[in-house]
Amino acid sequence: MTFLYDADAERGAEWAALFAERAPEIAFHYCADAVDPRSVKYLGVWHPPTDISAKDPNLEVLFSLGAGVDQFDFDALPAELPVVRMIEPGISDAMAEYVTLAVLALHRDLLAYRVQQATGDWQPLRFRPPGALRIGVLGTGVLAKTSLSALQAFGFQLNAWGRSRQSIGGVECFAGKAEMDKFLGQSDILVCLLPLTSKTARILNGALFAKLPPGAAIVNCGRGGHLVQADLLVALDSGRLSAQFSTVIDL
Repeated sequence: MTFLYDADAERGAEWAALFAERAPEIAFHYCADAVDPRSVKYLGVWHPPTDISAKDPNLEVLFSLGAGVDQFDFDALPAELPVVRMIEPGISDAMAEYVTLAVLALHRDLLAYRVQQATGDWQPLRFRPPGALRIGVLGTGVLAKTSLSALQAFGFQLNAWGRSRQSIGGVECFAGKAEMDKFLGQSDILVCLLPLTSKTARILNGALFAKLPPGAAIVNCGRGGHLVQADLLVALDSGRLSAQFSTVIDL
């Protein structure tokens, strides 16, 4: 019975130490070349191999090493193979840190001041107190809730949108298509924390940007597939959006 961690070797070594301590009865490996594929019962990956049935014929459970599974092509996976996504505090806490970094950078005009620093043209920008800034989060899952909790300490007005009705302390919640426009209209900074599905692909587009307050900013913490890049560039060039903070790529 083998658990194969087929991803970053440095993190794999950390996992190996934890397995040795807490589950010594399970053979753990993070070097695929050193394992007999017929012994692999559990596989942890970011992207599974396309020929997974042939490569790991005795696989019983596939683990996603991320918080979601939207990077998986389920049409290429055996229908009977269980897929488990990883939920652990480190993932949601790390996302909350990133969202807080992005929101504070936009709130305190860090991006604009860095441009001024590069050009040597310093101009004061008007400061807005946190209570005057409305942060809208697309998504109401674990990552979104953890991020909203982290932002509450700063005094922002917090809003969240999800497909179904949610109740989150200190956050005004919106649900469904009927309430999307109202949610967008009071989002000075829009944070995308949606999973990538057929319904959310390309959701960050020109039509959505037009419903945000003029000069709003975007933080895309989702996937590259959420964003229509051409529409983003038009919105930035026209001033409809003031800034975007994103490091995601289309994987």
